[in-house]
Amino acid sequence: MRITVNTPSGNIGRPLTQALLDAGAQVTIISRNPDKVADLVGRGARLVKGEIDDERVLDEALAGADAVFWLNPPAFRPDFVEWCEATGQKAAAAAKRHGASRAVVLSSLGAQAGRVTGAVAPLLAIEKAFEAALPNSLALRPGFFMENILRNVGTIAGQGAIYAPVPGDVPVPQVATRDIAAVAAQELLDGAWTGHRVRGVHGPRDVSQNEAAEILSKVLGRPVKYVQVTVEQAGQGMLAAGFPDFVAKLFTDMYSAILSGKMVPAEPRSAETTTPTTLEQFARDVVAPAVAQAQAR
Repeated sequence: MRITVNTPSGNIGRPLTQALLDAGAQVTIISRNPDKVADLVGRGARLVKGEIDDERVLDEALAGADAVFWLNPPAFRPDFVEWCEATGQKAAAAAKRHGASRAVVLSSLGAQAGRVTGAVAPLLAIEKAFEAALPNSLALRPGFFMENILRNVGTIAGQGAIYAPVPGDVPVPQVATRDIAAVAAQELLDGAWTGHRVRGVHGPRDVSQNEAAEILSKVLGRPVKYVQVTVEQAGQGMLAAGFPDFVAKLFTDMYSAILSGKMVPAEPRSAETTTPTTLEQFARDVVAPAVAQAQAR
């Protein structure tokens, strides 16, 4: 099977590409920085160098592809939503032009709400673009990434606290990106499914922010508390940290969507949507070393 992956150096794209290569697939990867993917090329991946919004690059990368994995990276820019939608539509059109039969598209919890969800806003249009272009498409809608905790490593290390503008007592799906990659690999390698599907990827269970802080406290061996701040305070914090206005707005709009109930899973938890990595395991494997490194600085 010939599969094209457009984000081979990311937290999802890299383990996905490795899994596809392990399975014997012929993998083409798109990267503007060959140094970041030299190991994958060394394992047999075909590299197309360039930008994912360049139609020439897309044509080269999708020529002969049976399937494509598409993830719009967080290339935050003033026209982020429009750029993501247009780039996804270009990719879907190129996949159709070159005869690909299926796509797995990374979407998100809350994508069904459309353009009112900040950083998630373009994903529904991208789902629909691939659905319209190809006979078989799958939108993966994962819950909140466990990796989001890493944004708080500095305050965990320095203050023993996590700050965010979401309720502390509301359980939500939390999933490790390595599990998302494993699901994507499974779906890309399984050529039996047909039609247009949506699949949630929800982690092993829903976890609230307060419970996440308790888990981190146990794993790190020191108290960690969760502190809910306002959306306005979160935006001010991002601006103070040097984020551009438009990036802060994307995230505050997303937080507002969470608070208004728009960022919820449309897909119920089931055996299919449940993945294995627990927050405890992720905290041991990923968060604890990052916090230790931050404390050592």
